[in-house]
Amino acid sequence: MPMPWFLLSLALGRSPVVLSLERLEGLQDAARCSPGLSCHLWDGDVVCLPGSIVSAPGPVLVPTSLQTELVRRCYQETDCDLCVRVAVHLAVHGHWEKPEDEEKLGRAADPEPEEPRNASLQAQVVLSFQAYPTARCVLLEVQVPAALVQPGQSVGSVVFDCFEAALGTEVQIWSYTQPRYQKELNLTRQLPALPWLSVTADGDNVHLVLDVSEEQSFGLSLYWNQVQGPVKPWWHRNLAWPLEPDSVRTSICPFTEDPRAHRNLWRAARLQLLPPRGWRLDAPCSLHAQATLCWQAPGRGPCQPLVPPLPRENVTVNMALEFPLLKGHPNLCVQQVSSWEKMQLQLQECLWADSLGPLKDDMLLVEARGPQDNRSFCALEPSGCTPLLSRASTRAARLGEQLLQDLHSGQCLQLWDDDLGALWACPMDKYIHQRWVLVWLACLLFAAALFLLFLLKKDHVKAAATGRAALLLYSADDAGFERLVGALASALCQVPLRVAVDLWSRRELSAQGPLAWFHAQRRRTVQEGGLVVLIFSPGAVALCHEWLQDAGPAPGAHGPHDAFAASLSCVLPDFLQGRAPGRYVGAYFDGLLHADAVPALFRAVPVFSLPSQLPAFLGSLQGPRGPRPGRLGERAEQVARALQPALDSCLRTPGTAGMGRGMGPEAGDRT
Repeated sequence: MPMPWFLLSLALGRSPVVLSLERLEGLQDAARCSPGLSCHLWDGDVVCLPGSIVSAPGPVLVPTSLQTELVRRCYQETDCDLCVRVAVHLAVHGHWEKPEDEEKLGRAADPEPEEPRNASLQAQVVLSFQAYPTARCVLLEVQVPAALVQPGQSVGSVVFDCFEAALGTEVQIWSYTQPRYQKELNLTRQLPALPWLSVTADGDNVHLVLDVSEEQSFGLSLYWNQVQGPVKPWWHRNLAWPLEPDSVRTSICPFTEDPRAHRNLWRAARLQLLPPRGWRLDAPCSLHAQATLCWQAPGRGPCQPLVPPLPRENVTVNMALEFPLLKGHPNLCVQQVSSWEKMQLQLQECLWADSLGPLKDDMLLVEARGPQDNRSFCALEPSGCTPLLSRASTRAARLGEQLLQDLHSGQCLQLWDDDLGALWACPMDKYIHQRWVLVWLACLLFAAALFLLFLLKKDHVKAAATGRAALLLYSADDAGFERLVGALASALCQVPLRVAVDLWSRRELSAQGPLAWFHAQRRRTVQEGGLVVLIFSPGAVALCHEWLQDAGPAPGAHGPHDAFAASLSCVLPDFLQGRAPGRYVGAYFDGLLHADAVPALFRAVPVFSLPSQLPAFLGSLQGPRGPRPGRLGERAEQVARALQPALDSCLRTPGTAGMGRGMGPEAGDRT
């Protein structure tokens, strides 16, 4: 029990002087020894089993006397308990004895050296402590060096900290060794008592302080001071001091004006439902409280007291009370309000929540009756009781006429009735349903408008989902170069782009012819905002020179599917008339063609080297709606990985690399 120890120390001695008790910090037990000894305290308590006395095989350690001292064990600055420190004094008992064989035969028969007689001793010392209702046993291991082992001599002591005990109790202490070589030591002490009483509170801690002269005997009890009825014995608790009759008895109720005590009492109180319409407030002692009914609307708003018209009544704890109601309702709750002027406390329970279901969205109508059968109605809302048929902007005012019609047609439930008025609960479900019908109609109209907008922009959305259009034009120099162009087209489809290339349209080329196929693809690409990609190679550059009449005819006849040769008749006018920017881009592959080999006429549009300039190339193809730079870089890496094997194969083909180097700057300068 926490106590201010500067007051406790006044009564610890036989003379009225102030004693200073040593202060120990923490809960951990400890042991220490005299100089020269070593000791160890076993973890936890042990079982007290003294056993029988056995003969000592030689010198052994035994306890010779016990001493006690009162100390303070403190857990916090002002939270201390009384503790008993025990000192065990030890001595060497017994001496070395010669074996019987040595005495009869002598030592000449044993050639081995004699074991030294002076050796260190070790003992297990048990301390047993009893102080009602506490009992403990601890085990101490003590070791004495050989230099201190002298039969019959004291070797020092071991000190144990400590056994907790209550004030005024009698403590008994035993000490012996394991195994036991002599009768155990026994010590009995009576701890001092402090019957002077004072109670103080510090935060959540309560301090009980006692002081009395040693001639007095006393008893101390804690109990509930019941205003109604006698003291209940199950709340009575004796604090273990001897109950001897005193000539004068005093009583202190320290928490009568303590707000914390009242708050704790309210936390222990409970409201109980007693069918059909009764209730009871269960509490350990009397409360200063008043009760009233309140109306709890769905949601987290406050429960609104029904005062008036219902009265507020004083509460008698642990007594059944009746509601003045005709019918129960899940929204009706009980409020307990403290009538103690120093603190406003409240307890609330909705007693019918389990039996009648969850809260309902009903409107509570309050009917007031006056002389000559004059009646008025108002609806209970969070803002107060709103008169029906008023011009207020609340829900009750807007539905005032409908609510009165429901009341007169018997659709409302009467909860309470007397000469001054009545309470009615009117369901609001149908009005909520009407409101939701309008909401659903609005949602359906909105969904229809969205669907129409979706249909109008279906083509645009579809195009955006599949990517921008790109038409690839190239010269089929050899099979390896066609595979390289096919790898580029496949990689661009994953970007994604909608790619058109003659490799994938051989049947259409055969049916329509290269020129008609190119015209159809070019018109569709331009109309959809796409780009025509001119892929330059040594063969393509030669065809451009042939059309521009800057070089002789290209060697070999054009194949039946060579769309590039057929397309130049339409491509060249676009460049010559300045219509190419925004419709065309150029590209060539690293190692297969030098940048200056591209004819000057075609440099009016961006020309990219692949794969070294893939990010810029992809950005140009995807346009302003393309992905962010980081994502564009990732796609460029994917396309580069797809192109590299086919490009390496072209570079390893005999004559291809040389052809690329042959189309150097001088070839481009001629155009």
